[in-house]
Formats: sequence, structure tokens, C-alpha cells
Amino acid sequence: MAAENGTRKLIVEICNANNLMPKDGQGTASAYAIVDFDGQRRRTKTKLRDLNPVWDEKLEFLVHDIESMASEMLEINLYNDKKTVKRSTFLGKIKLSGSLFVASGAESLVYYPLEKRSVFSQVKGEIGVKVYYVDEEAAPEQAETAADQKEETVEVKPPENEMPKPEEEKKVEEEKPNEEEKPDPPPPETSNQQPQEAAADSTPETNQTPAEMENQLVANKEEAEPPAETAEDKAETGKSTELVVINNMELRSLSGGDHNRIGYDLVDRMPFLYVRVVKAKLANKELAACPLHAKLTIGTHNIKTKTQIDKDWDQVFAFDKEGLNSSTLEVSVWIQEEKNEEQKEASSLGTVSFDLQEVPKRVPPDSPLAPQWYSLESESDTSPGNDVMVAVWFGTQADEVFQEAWQSDSGGLIPETRAKVYLSPKLWYLRLTVIQTQDLQLDLGSEAKVRSPELHVKAQLGAQLFKTRRAQVGSAWNEDLVFVAAEPFEPFLVVNVEDASNGQSVGEVKIHVSSIDKRIDDKTKVKSRWFNLIGGENRPYAGRIHVRVCLEGGYHVPDEAAHVTSDVRATAKQLAKPPIGLLDVGIRGASNLLPVKTKDGACGTTDAYVVAKYGPKWIRTRTILDRFNPRWNEQYTWDVYDPCTVLTIGVFDNGRYKGEKDVHIGKIRIRISTLDTNTVYQNSYTLTVLSSNGAKKMGEIEIAVRFCCSSWLSLMQAYGSPLLPRMHHISPLGPIQQDILRHTAMRIVTNRLARSEPALGQEVIHFILDSDTHVWSMRRSKANWFRVVRCLSRVVSLARWLDEIRTWTHPSITILVHGLLVAMVLCPHLVLPTVFLYAFLILVLRFRYCRQIQHNTDSRLSYVDAVSLDELDEEFDEFPTTKSPDIIQIRYDRLRTIAGRAQTLLGDIAVQGERLESLFSWRDPRASGIFVLFCLFASLFFYLVPFKVFVLGLGFYHIRHPRFRDDMPSLPINFFRRLPSLSDQVM
Repeated sequence: MAAENGTRKLIVEICNANNLMPKDGQGTASAYAIVDFDGQRRRTKTKLRDLNPVWDEKLEFLVHDIESMASEMLEINLYNDKKTVKRSTFLGKIKLSGSLFVASGAESLVYYPLEKRSVFSQVKGEIGVKVYYVDEEAAPEQAETAADQKEETVEVKPPENEMPKPEEEKKVEEEKPNEEEKPDPPPPETSNQQPQEAAADSTPETNQTPAEMENQLVANKEEAEPPAETAEDKAETGKSTELVVINNMELRSLSGGDHNRIGYDLVDRMPFLYVRVVKAKLANKELAACPLHAKLTIGTHNIKTKTQIDKDWDQVFAFDKEGLNSSTLEVSVWIQEEKNEEQKEASSLGTVSFDLQEVPKRVPPDSPLAPQWYSLESESDTSPGNDVMVAVWFGTQADEVFQEAWQSDSGGLIPETRAKVYLSPKLWYLRLTVIQTQDLQLDLGSEAKVRSPELHVKAQLGAQLFKTRRAQVGSAWNEDLVFVAAEPFEPFLVVNVEDASNGQSVGEVKIHVSSIDKRIDDKTKVKSRWFNLIGGENRPYAGRIHVRVCLEGGYHVPDEAAHVTSDVRATAKQLAKPPIGLLDVGIRGASNLLPVKTKDGACGTTDAYVVAKYGPKWIRTRTILDRFNPRWNEQYTWDVYDPCTVLTIGVFDNGRYKGEKDVHIGKIRIRISTLDTNTVYQNSYTLTVLSSNGAKKMGEIEIAVRFCCSSWLSLMQAYGSPLLPRMHHISPLGPIQQDILRHTAMRIVTNRLARSEPALGQEVIHFILDSDTHVWSMRRSKANWFRVVRCLSRVVSLARWLDEIRTWTHPSITILVHGLLVAMVLCPHLVLPTVFLYAFLILVLRFRYCRQIQHNTDSRLSYVDAVSLDELDEEFDEFPTTKSPDIIQIRYDRLRTIAGRAQTLLGDIAVQGERLESLFSWRDPRASGIFVLFCLFASLFFYLVPFKVFVLGLGFYHIRHPRFRDDMPSLPINFFRRLPSLSDQVM
């Protein structure tokens, strides 16, 4: 290639534009262009009040990686100068693939029609541009200072927390449109490569094999074709869009049997420089007893291995290629010599240097690179013959040593910043049936003659405590107490018989949980057992208690709400069914995250990581330190046993590695049943956090999801199977009891995962599991009320349509309804076929509106923007409250008002049912007598008059013309309203 020993520049000539959309309210527009390529941005001058502007400006961009240029995207956005108008300033955009770029001399002026950013954009016209590249050879002295030239010439977007923006960039930011009119983010192929290739040398480097490069070229050719629209764009209003399919390459189908795919196929491969330092060999045997350590130096990176006497380190270091700021790696060996008893001095034994341009590349499944001996070179030749064993290669995050390596973007070897996989403990229901007691040794003294004692049984498992109802001595309870037990089990179940009046213990027994029988269905009968009660040291025998206890394995023990459950399997392994598919999730990265905390007390920063939960498996990505646009590119897989389950993904700021709590940044949920099988969904989700100050957009997260299912029949069978195991239907638990047990299971899971190493914080688990859904919230109450209203809106619309027919609002439609009524009466056997045929046609026609985009949390449905700050402050108040009495009084009065309306509504509904019931109860004898006579005459009438004639006459009478209708209520309505209810008997 011509640029192997030089650099390549991309030249973009913005020539002119024609027939632009007027934007300033005076029939003109003041247009300028913003061009983005590979993390670099340039801006043209503004042409005032001209719908056919001519710029003829050349904009230069540096191509960081020549071989990957074909996969880059060039984006040109036209805007109207914001200084001349305060409304929408977007004039149009175009996107050009790198595969369309030509060498200098072969360029030509091409006019591209301007594209809309959303369906609401008002765009027209075209823009004429020339795009070509120029290869320049680098002089020898220029090659030595390549890194310095990059810093001076390349305008790569720096992280906001590392360096200030140049003056030109600040000027562009000031003249950019507001947030609602920002240009769309570049496709993942561009955005993912721009930080990774920015620090690379001029020599092209790639992590692809020749076969992969060939496939990439084919993909680039396909990418050059005009992409088809696959999803709805964002509206210009800037309101939260749910899921955005970025381009036509994001949604692709896979063959049903494509299960032998390689790992990390949903994410981008991130280049890392791996350095494995194994051991050292010293020529001077006298230094063998001195501790040694190795030091790695790459630009500003200066890392040491552990200090050991045996000279065997065997440590691996992974340097993110994005953060490399030098083209040379130096590995040196240092020895610590005792200067005196208190001081130790480290001296270098030599250094070996590696040119990163010549470092080999390795992509799994290639075998690991073997370490080699390298001679250490020192300034003084006093101790020659020292060697160090090192292996250096360029790899990706798919390398098998990546997880255990020292990672530059995750802070090194900090345990709290590493990627981990957690498993929730296996949960069982423990059922204790208290039957009766016998031969109790009661010590009541003189009170025995005065009262008959009442007893209750109290049982405790760990922190769980339940008790039975009160009963007289000698009576039987036959009452079930259900606990949640987690493996490994608590050692004892403590059963205590107490006097209910004074709380004195009569006696207790400890039952070994490990000795309790297990059952998986209702067919297995558990035998009851008698246990001796121990009253204390002075009373080794206090009576006997008869109980039945077992571990229930036929239930599913939930730790999350039913509407977001991710697992419905029974606890017992014997009842497990084979999985119906696989769920692959690629956590690609996040963008535009807001600062969550301060760094060094000055600038803001974010240390982001992702937690995903599906079934009992929790995953946590590594923490990317101090970046607002982190790229994780990690991929995980779950087995799917039921399609009607939900994957939960949360983004957090890591404060635990500094001894603080983690802060949640946002959360999304994906329902598996909404995914097409064997299809990749790559979408950007908006991260929104709700606080007492309102909803706040924290950024976006990019996720790739694929649900693979090899058997379509098993997937269809899952829709007809019961959602929960058999025991939930044979021996169901009450709603209140289920809610108590779910919160108990949630606390157990939280405590177990918080004791893991590294710990998964309690605040993280509560945020993922929605532990506060049971807490009163004015916002949720309003949201649920309007959800009910939304569901009933169709019924209301139907009632309004029938009323319009009845009132002859549209006479032609009413006449057609007369004909339809006659057809229904004469051919009643065609009614149901016609109804289902219409339903079939409507569903088929609506299939074209089937969204291929997954929905995120909806702020309108959540009623976030329509509640006051005081109501949000009440929702986030602690329990018990910490507010002042005046605020509590206001909130209590408001709650009483709302509850009074609900009470009145429930009373009105009850009145209608009681009036209908009073007809048969003779509560009003005269009304019931009238109804008796009506029933007698109705029986004679329907015996003599055919039912078809009655329906036809009733239909014609109901939709008769208004001139034949009285304005007053009808006789049946007047009669029904006079019927009595039980409202007058309520105190």
C-alpha cells in the first residue's frame, strides 16, 4: 500500500447546496456544515441568507487506521445559524461509507439528497461534495516525532475530564443547535473504532485474520448500498426515544441452526496490548537472595510486578490500546539492596525495549504466545548476562488471560472493578404444620385458678419469625407456617410454645434443617413427628408438640415482582425442563454519561459498570474508570426456559472500590417474548433516573440482544403451558403470603450476594429487583389509574359509536346498521364467523406496524412529568418518614382526599350490584312484586313471540329516530334507580 511508510489524509470538499428549506421565517436560511469523521470534527463558514449557498471549502481529516477506513462513516450535517432564528435549525444530513472514498485524481462532484433525521424533520434540497484521500510519505525525522504530530494535528474528541476543548471546538459547540437538534450519533462501526485507533501509529494495525479481512471487505461493499429504513427515527422535539436501530446492518437474521458461532460476535473486538512477564535469570549468583521486581513503561504508564525473591512473577498486563501514548514498550528488572537496616535502594539490572509496530497479533482460537528469553541491556556492563522471560502481543478482550490480567482501563487488579458472575442461592419453601401440643408443664401459680391460659406457637428460621393464632390449652391449631430457606441452610428451625398473655415461654425445640424431608409434589405425604419441649435448665421436659415439617421443592420461590420475573422454574431439580433457547447479550458501551461524583474535589467523573440479571445468574462487567463514553464490549449467555420472562440491565457508578456506595445511573428491561428468534437487535437505550427533583436523563447504553431457539414447536408449546409449577395451582399460596415470602427471599438474596467477594452491593440488588414497589407512591397510583382508563378507552369509544348510531349523528351509518341488524337476525349462524374474520383481517393488516424496536421505560406511562415535586419527594421519603409534622399533615390530608374519592367510587359500584340483588330479596316488596309480574308476562310473551322478532323489534326501537324518542329517562332506568341498596345501613 502506498501509505505503509506514511500517513493518509481524507479531503472533504463542501462545494455547494441547492434548494434548502427556509428556516429563518423570512424565506431564507443561513447554512453551515459540520463534518464528522473518525472522532474528528470540522465546520464550514456560515453563508448568510442563501438557499443555494456556495462554500468551496476543503476540510482535512487524518485517517488513523488505513485498513479500517472502508468501515468508517463520514457524516455531514447542515444547520441554519442559530443566531438568526430560535426554532428548529436542522437542514438535513448525509452519511457516506468509507468504501466510497477514492484516491486523489479520481474524485468528482456528487450531489446527494439531504436526508431527514426523523419523520418530523422538514428537509429538502441536496448538497454537492467531493471526497478523496491523499497518501503522504513520512520523512525519517517525522517518523521519530509521530506521536507529537498527532497531538498537534488530530482533533480527536477528548474525554471531558482529561483536557479542555480547543477554541475551534468551543466555537462549534456555541453555534451548535440545541440538544433537541443534535446530529444523530455515528454508527457503532465508527464510534467504536475512533477511540481505539486514535493512539495507533501511522503503520496500519489490525486484529483480523486474512479470512476475516476478506469478509470485512464484502461487508463494506454491502454497506455502500443505500440502507433501507428499519426503524423509526428520533423526533425533533428531543423527547426520549425508546429503542433505536442504528442502521440496516444492526438487525439481521440468523439461520435456525446457527448455534456454533464464535464468542464475542455481538460486540466489537477491543485491541489490548498484552505483556506477560514470567521470570528473570541473573548471571551474578550472589544476588539470588535479593528481592526482584519488573517494571513496565509505556509513555505515561509505569507499572511494577510483585516483588519476590524467587524471581518468578508470571503476571499478565493488559493495556487498552486507546490509552497508549507511546510506540515503545520498555521492560526493566530492578533489584532491592539493603543500604542499611532501615533503608532499601532499588537499582536497575537492565532494560529490554519492544517496538509496538512489530508486536505480533493474536486472535483466539490461536494458541497462546510462548514467552521468550530477552537479554537485559544496561548502561553499565558491570553485570552482563541477565535475562528476562517475556511475551508481548496484541490481542482482544476475548483473550483467555484477559479476566485475570492487570487491566489499564479498570484500575489494575482492584477486585471491585473486575468482571464477575454471581449466582443467587437456591431457595426452598419450608412448611411447618403445627398440629397440637400435649402434656404441657405449665407453671402458672395462683393464676391457674383465675384464667384459662391461651397459647400460641412461635417458629423462627434465621431472621424469619412467624407465629400461629391463639388457642386454649388442649386445642389443636392445624396451621401452616411457611418460611424461605436458602442453601446452605440455617442450622436449626426453632419452635417455641408461648403463653400469649404474658409472652412467657412454655418450652422450645430445635429441629435440624438438614434432617427435614423434601418433597416435590402433593402426592408425597410427609409424616408428622412428636418432639419433646425443653423448658430450660430447671425443666428438661416441658411437654410435647406434634408438627409436620418439610422442604417444598415443587414451588418456584420468586425474588422479584411477577411482572418482571426472569425465572419460573420449580426449586426441585427433578422438575426441571430442558431449556427452549439461549439468550445472548452483548453489552457494548455507553455514551454521554453525566458526571456522578467529583474527582480530586474538582472535575466530575463517572466510573461506570453494568449489572444484568436473568434467572439466578447475575453478571457484572468490569468498571471503566473515569470515562463518560465507556466501551465494555462484553458478551454473556443465559439459558431460556420460558419466553415470557424479562431481562433486567442496570448501569451504576462504582464507588465501592473507594469505600463508598454505588450510585445507579439507569435501568432497562427487555421482555424475551418480544424478540424474534435468531435475530440480532442492536439498540441504544435511554438511561433515566427518577429522584425527588424529577426525571433526569443520564446518558445512553448500547445493547445487542439475540434470542436463539432451535425448536419452534417447543417454543409454541411454552405458550400453552402453565406459567408456574403444578404446586402453585394444586396448593396455592395467598396473595398476601406470597408478597411476604417474596420480600423475604429478596432479603436473603441481598445478604448472600453482599457477602460475596467482591460484594454485589445491597443498593445494586434493590435497584435491579425493584424492592420498593410496595411503597405508597402518588405517581404510581396515578399511573395505574390512567392505565385502567387507557384499557377501557376502547369500550368507551364503542359506547360513543353506538350512541352516535342511536342519535342518528350520521344517518347513512345508522341506515347501514339497520341492514346489519336484519342480516344478524335472519342469519344468526354467520355472526361469530364474521366477527372472527374481521378480527383476522384487522390483525393481518396491523402486522406491518409491528415494531422491530424494543421499548424502554416510558416516562409518559410512568406519569413522571405530570406530578408535583412534593409528590416525588413523598415517594422517595424514608420509611418511617423523616419529614416535619407540618409536611406530614399536608400529605396525610391529601391522601385522605384521594382515598375518599376511591371510597366513593367503590360505594357507587357496590350500590348497582345491591340494587340488582334487592329484586330477588324482597327488600322492597312492591318493587319485587312488580318484577314478579314482569317475569310472568315476559315468559308468556317469549313463548308466543319468536326470539328473532323480539331482537329485531328491540333493535329498531333502540335506534329509532330522535323525533320519536322522549327526552326523559326510560321506564326500566327509572325503576332500577328506585331499587334500594345497603348504603343506608352503613355507619
